Amino acid sequence: MTVKIQSLHFNADKKLLAFVEERVAKLTHLYDGIIKSEVILKLDKSDDAENKIAEIKIHISGNDLFAKKQCKSFEEALDTSIDALKTQIKKLKKKSKGVTPLSLIPEIDETEE
Repeated sequence: MTVKIQSLHFNADKKLLAFVEERVAKLTHLYDGIIKSEVILKLDKSDDAENKIAEIKIHISGNDLFAKKQCKSFEEALDTSIDALKTQIKKLKKKSKGVTPLSLIPEIDETEE
């Protein structure tokens, strides 16, 4: 899986970039079908203490998953975004297991009634 990282309104240091890659790479343990991910780190220009924003978009064949969180630190925002994505991945996996292909559903002939 490729991880694309962008930082807006600041220059991210190597420690933060390594942290992002490490955490996002762990998502592949939950689901093998992840093609790539895009991470955007933003520094909000408000006076609020919670001005660090992490957005993560994961590309899966047939689906895109997205999470955006705002916290006091980029690490915290990233962790909460990843937790949200883990929940989405689990729901996606559960949904895909419970789906019956249309070819297996018998057709109902309403004229026989």
